[in-house]
Amino acid sequence: MSGKVRVPGDKSISHRALLFGSISEGITTIEGLLPAEDPISTAACLRSMGVKISQIVKGQKVEVEGVGLNGLQEPTEILDCGNSGTTMRLMLGLLVGLEGRHFVLTGDDSLRKRPMERVGQPLKMMGAQIRGRQYGNLAPLSVFGQRLHGAVIGTPVASAQVKSAILLAALTAAGSTTVIEPAHSRDHSERMLKAFGANLEIGGEMGRHINVSPGAVLTGQTVVVPGDISSAAFWLVAATIIPGSQITLENVGLNPTRTGVLEVLKLMEANIQIINEKKVAGEPVGDILVTYSKKLKPFSIDAEIIPRLVDEVPILSVAACLCDGDSYIKGASELRVKETDRLAVMTRQLTAMGARIEELSDGLIIHGVNQLHGASLDSETDHRVAMSLAIAAVVAKGDSTLARSESASVSYPDFWDDFERLRK
Repeated sequence: MSGKVRVPGDKSISHRALLFGSISEGITTIEGLLPAEDPISTAACLRSMGVKISQIVKGQKVEVEGVGLNGLQEPTEILDCGNSGTTMRLMLGLLVGLEGRHFVLTGDDSLRKRPMERVGQPLKMMGAQIRGRQYGNLAPLSVFGQRLHGAVIGTPVASAQVKSAILLAALTAAGSTTVIEPAHSRDHSERMLKAFGANLEIGGEMGRHINVSPGAVLTGQTVVVPGDISSAAFWLVAATIIPGSQITLENVGLNPTRTGVLEVLKLMEANIQIINEKKVAGEPVGDILVTYSKKLKPFSIDAEIIPRLVDEVPILSVAACLCDGDSYIKGASELRVKETDRLAVMTRQLTAMGARIEELSDGLIIHGVNQLHGASLDSETDHRVAMSLAIAAVVAKGDSTLARSESASVSYPDFWDDFERLRK
């Protein structure tokens, strides 16, 4: 596979730009917003609450007319979050402090099985009222907006979604709120909230204490969304493991809370160069040049680095299959509650291709093999699984078929077009 590719806009930043723009005063203009199903679900929910958002079309700027911190209207319909866990979890933080208003959130079959209590529980510590199936753990969820109070909250897992929901709720709470994480998760919310004018301070060891004081007025901004490194990861691994490959990835976000995949590939002695580094709207970006590596070293990762590459574990497991030795992935139980149980699904699908994988409660042990072989594969409706298996199928000997390949569009609508173009 060879050529240049510009991956779609960062999904995490796209969600946050829509949400923060909606509760700001004035217009927020978003360049490079990801025109995929998940951010579209976020925009649809916000429109249902009276926010004017222009159509999300590839290559066009998106304008959000903010309604202010307390301006979201009570919707006349159920808010449908689609397949997006980020939409539902951040929306909870946004809505719980809107006094006197009632909201109901639901999603597709997959989202209704995903745990929401990890967000609901800390929000309840601030006075939130959230009800749902399994004592508020599963959607549909009902939110009764309340006057919240500040709190000091230690999160049990390093999750940017949990942290962001608390920070959103803290914007209108009575008194300051401090979030303390066990490890440093993605910091897009902190960066962007400060840019919009929030009273936010970061302290503690390695910036794991985030404090928000209410009272600030958020002001609309221009947000430039860099390329999503989680989408870039598929081409990073493809160029690394497919003989004769060289791919240049342009304008990729290089936020240090997201670049764990680059750290692991460098440990594997992959041929990677970062060029044209710069900062755009507070986020570091650059181009990445990747060339085929004939021999890869195995790797070992644990809970310390998982928050910086949690979405890249499926494609890294493909690379691990072709390493010279055994690779270890631990501390990744979070992957069991994504769109699918990604540890189980990747074990099942790669084993069908001849991989040797031991499934652990919180990870995988992957024994390197000389060759994968073609097989009948299934994304099991998970976008990151679909794209990971596509790369595995290219490097495998023999033909493969991939059922439910369309799931890639959740985060990367043009994946299959780029796939074919890079193979020519």
